[in-house]
Amino acid sequence: MSGALDPAIAARLKRTSDGLVCAVAQRRGTNEVLMVAWMDDEALHRTLTTRRATYYSRSRQRLWVKGETSGHTQYVHEVRLDCDGDTVLLLVDQVDEACHTGDRTCFDSTVLLGEAEAEAPVG
Repeated sequence: MSGALDPAIAARLKRTSDGLVCAVAQRRGTNEVLMVAWMDDEALHRTLTTRRATYYSRSRQRLWVKGETSGHTQYVHEVRLDCDGDTVLLLVDQVDEACHTGDRTCFDSTVLLGEAEAEAPVG
């Protein structure tokens, strides 16, 4: 399925030098951040028209539909563009885990700063 991204949307996007925009997938209902990936205009167009999260793989240099091989699909309920136009937010229903490592989310591993370590600001 080839198609063109709506010109009004395309005009608002601020892409990298490779023509990509950052995409953040959040679980609908809980707003848990599941993953971050990249989209080109075609991936965004396909996501908007099919409601299946479609991304651009920088390592494989091609489009991929989330779950096309694993079955761990993302059904897209809402897509938002941030105020700068350089990130899209997808609110999705995630089937099974989101991360290729088998974790529920790509952000389950290393905690760099957590509430337990935080001290109240002085002043």
